[in-house]
Amino acid sequence: MPTPHHPSAAVRRAMSKLGEDLRDARRRRQLPMSVVADRAFTSRSTLQRVEEGDTAVSIGIYAAVLQALGLLDGLGQLADLSRDRVGRELASVALPKRVRLKKMPHPKSSDV
Repeated sequence: MPTPHHPSAAVRRAMSKLGEDLRDARRRRQLPMSVVADRAFTSRSTLQRVEEGDTAVSIGIYAAVLQALGLLDGLGQLADLSRDRVGRELASVALPKRVRLKKMPHPKSSDV
């Protein structure tokens, strides 16, 4: 049996905001829940859970809803290197202080 997942308050807030944003995007497009659910190949009740920011709904369902609303492109950018400020800073700290060329052995006159 899988271990129960208890997301942090920060995760719950982020998912709640995502759900609200998806609901607002659907409404701006004047699409009923049934149409978006059909386009996302899910049920209306699951779409309702997505719009509530339910953390138990798989990311695949969220991606399908994003695609149904024409917003999928943003998902691929979430952890993109260009947006990972902390990762770039850590990589910069790990850079060597000095860079030296490796000494090559001098060719002997018989090698030339």
